[in-house]
Amino acid sequence: MTEVSVIIPTYNRANQVQRAVASVLSQTFNDYEIIVVDDGSSDRTNEALAPFKDHLVWITHAKNQGVSASRNTGIKASKTRLIAFLDSDDYWLPEKLDVQIRFFQENPGAVACQTEEIWIRNGRRANPRQKHLKPSGDIFVPSLKLCLVSPSAVMLKRSLLDQVGLFDEDFPVCEDYDLWLRISCRYPIHLIGRKLVVKQGGAPDQLSSSLKGMDRFRIMSMLKLIEQGRLNKDQKDAVLNELGIKCRIYGEGCLKRGKKEEGEYFLYLPQKIKNTD
Repeated sequence: MTEVSVIIPTYNRANQVQRAVASVLSQTFNDYEIIVVDDGSSDRTNEALAPFKDHLVWITHAKNQGVSASRNTGIKASKTRLIAFLDSDDYWLPEKLDVQIRFFQENPGAVACQTEEIWIRNGRRANPRQKHLKPSGDIFVPSLKLCLVSPSAVMLKRSLLDQVGLFDEDFPVCEDYDLWLRISCRYPIHLIGRKLVVKQGGAPDQLSSSLKGMDRFRIMSMLKLIEQGRLNKDQKDAVLNELGIKCRIYGEGCLKRGKKEEGEYFLYLPQKIKNTD
């Protein structure tokens, strides 16, 4: 049985997706399947992928459904015990899969791991700021502030997704933040200290650049965690603390933009939750 499924969602990134697929085909570990999910592209994606058609499973959405739906389509089509994701504007160094497969072989109780990354911003190499440095193991509390797991760097056991669920398709952004919180409140996410992913940033078509008010979706994710009742006391206290910070920032921002009703709702939301406990 094939060891790992590599899921590549793409939308109107004909040039980049070629590089992403080629980086998988260049891996030193070769017991994988590649699943590319074209999320309704209108550019040259069909032409760009044509040379690789014998090396991948190619799924096309009739219309654009978003990155969460694309990744979920790939997960449902996969047939392996391990799953890796690769965003179509990123690419891997040749040993990426081999290193992570060996990690799982040496740590059979682990369910998730990620590697370090090389960051490229607007065509130039960049160093991550202190707040972006990845922790290892119990990363739940630091992950409340911002997303500390990169989809292109992570590898998961399929059984983990059977437990926590797939990407939330109602989230146009922060869908990965939401999934990593659902995982990290239950299990460690281990860091392999090797830079094996090249992560591109700064492009205007990236969701984090094109959609504002991302904290609203982080707030929604934390509310879901509280409602599901799976947090221990320390985890819940940490969520409530971060929820208060994010609600204040987002609520005050709404008031500045003249959105009085929305702003007041988020400003009073943390107190409302505490009163219902």
